[in-house]
Amino acid sequence: MSTEPRRRRWAWIIAVAAVLTLASGATLVLAFPSIAATTCPRCYGLVPVEDGLYAERDVSDADRQRLVALHREANQRVTDFYEGRKSKPIVLACLTPECYRRIGGGGERGVAVGNQAVMLSPRGIDPAIAAHELSHVELHARLGSAGEVPQWFDEGLAVLVSDDPRFLLPRNVADRCRVAAQGPLPQTLDEWLRAASADEQMYAKAACQVHRWAEAHGGRRAVLALVDRLNHGARFAAFPVSYS
Repeated sequence: MSTEPRRRRWAWIIAVAAVLTLASGATLVLAFPSIAATTCPRCYGLVPVEDGLYAERDVSDADRQRLVALHREANQRVTDFYEGRKSKPIVLACLTPECYRRIGGGGERGVAVGNQAVMLSPRGIDPAIAAHELSHVELHARLGSAGEVPQWFDEGLAVLVSDDPRFLLPRNVADRCRVAAQGPLPQTLDEWLRAASADEQMYAKAACQVHRWAEAHGGRRAVLALVDRLNHGARFAAFPVSYS
């Protein structure tokens, strides 16, 4: 084959590849804006506030300081509980509903996006909410592809890590449970979402379950040891569950 036809052939292949890349990128932006936004926050009008934290461009100085304080407090809660970090997700904080809709958010206060990011809605600008979502990311970073936990444990642990007063009594109370589970809790994400939408106390029940088990087995260190065992191939079925 002569040089010129070969060049034309490669130019055509490159052009097709470019078109496919642009098409797939457009599809990602349209179908999964949250993934696209966490990949390129600036593309969605979010700018760095500090390392790992993004917000809208026109936030006031007061709001900027509030976001920085929230971000540091939430990260500290997760770091303290896990005695270090294996994850370093970015946080996209929206102070307006328009911003949160633009990056793919819904009616939730906040959400973890894979193991890479956390998105906070205007109703989620709170250290406990941010720490809850950061806990999800940290747990799954520690579990990797080997470990697996039921959704109720994931959610209950996130409440415990975030120290959310809506679902746990103060730390100076021996039994921090607000509501005890009376039967099996949701195992899968779909089951959890259905149950939590029907019962606003579901988070409190899951938190109670994790808290009581931890207190009976050595506290926070017992939870970390369990996560480590799961990460090395143990089955969650060994987790002793009782209801009261």
